[in-house]
Amino acid sequence: MNRQWQLASRPAAEPRTADFRLRELAIPEGPRRGEVLLRNRYLSLDPYMRWRMNDAKSYAPPVGLGEVMVGATISEVVASEAEGLAPGDLVVAGGGWQDYALQPAAAVRRIDSDGVEPIAYLGALGSPGFTAYAGLMKIAQPQPGETVVVGAATGPVGSMVGQLARSAGCSTVAIAGGAEKCGLARSHFGFDAAVDHRDANFKDRLAAACPKGIDVYFENIGGPVLDAVIPLLNDFARVPVCGVISQYNGAAGMPATTPLDTLMRNALVKRLTLRGFIVTDFAEYRDEFIAKVAPLVTSGAIARLEDVVDGLERAPEAFVGMLRGANRGKLIVRID
Repeated sequence: MNRQWQLASRPAAEPRTADFRLRELAIPEGPRRGEVLLRNRYLSLDPYMRWRMNDAKSYAPPVGLGEVMVGATISEVVASEAEGLAPGDLVVAGGGWQDYALQPAAAVRRIDSDGVEPIAYLGALGSPGFTAYAGLMKIAQPQPGETVVVGAATGPVGSMVGQLARSAGCSTVAIAGGAEKCGLARSHFGFDAAVDHRDANFKDRLAAACPKGIDVYFENIGGPVLDAVIPLLNDFARVPVCGVISQYNGAAGMPATTPLDTLMRNALVKRLTLRGFIVTDFAEYRDEFIAKVAPLVTSGAIARLEDVVDGLERAPEAFVGMLRGANRGKLIVRID
């Protein structure tokens, strides 16, 4: 049988485990020509999935009620009708929250043996790492001596941004939630400084950590954190907008005041580059990313940190916990 987590209801604010339904269905029949049947081994859990639970227009269609939850997977080919893919091959796929998936061969990428654990392709060498590379290196284009500030800095995207920025000769400042994650940002990921956004004196501490102002702010949080960053932006600062975690569980009703007016005024006066992006915008650079970053991950020059949860049945509770900040590092479900 194929265990499958489906979306049972759309959350109004923070999702609950009751918003998901576990079904047991027949293993998909096939594959047909050009397809592969996959046994999913590892499932990536990521914040973007929260937006996909909403029935709202976005860069990708919402998950329909009764449909399997989406997600990147490390999967094993169990049957193939596609040239270049054989049973036993490991691939990166969009297998979703389930045991088995039928996929077009063009939608999967075979993992070559390069001395890296397969789960690295869901984190440092997967979409999170590539998102960091595209946003920082292709949009922000950091220069030696500049100050790069990273929101959600111990997550799989933020931690990679910080390490790439340091390798480019920049001063790096992490923004994270809590003393433990701030310590992790400094000791494990090598940030020069870390500031706790839960601190009552967050604005002052951030300013002290950035005495020369901010040249690049890699946006992952939004809300009050963005409000504290804006006054510190230097002329011609660049702001790649990767995510706004503070809004993912937003209930109905907007706050009375927002940093939007301030942001727009500063964008004009300081001639800022403010660009939202989706990692697929930069698909042409994926091979370049792997070629440059895989050797750094293999050698340990780029640090990784994964939180691995055992059992597909635990995916909903792990996902809800991630949105509350319970995980340390990249959250992955080991399905079996």
